[in-house]
Amino acid sequence: MAVRKLNNNLNVIGENLKFYRKTKHLSQADLMKDLNLLGINMHKNDIYMIESNKRTVKDYEVWGFLKILGISFEDLFNGIEDKLES
Repeated sequence: MAVRKLNNNLNVIGENLKFYRKTKHLSQADLMKDLNLLGINMHKNDIYMIESNKRTVKDYEVWGFLKILGISFEDLFNGIEDKLES
């Protein structure tokens, strides 16, 4: 089964995830550790791949990002319309 991409990206939240992670002064390793505390097992490379739009994102990972970063779904998906129209 072929993996579907949007404008050659595997997700649409990567840039926003990186922005909010850096805004909260968290390294990729910090975010990974916090996710692991929630029971969401990820590696630092997984976060890099998501931020680079080279990895799909599971719904429970999105939930973890929202919880740890203290942002809303709307924040994480802000500007997605522009990517859909490109």
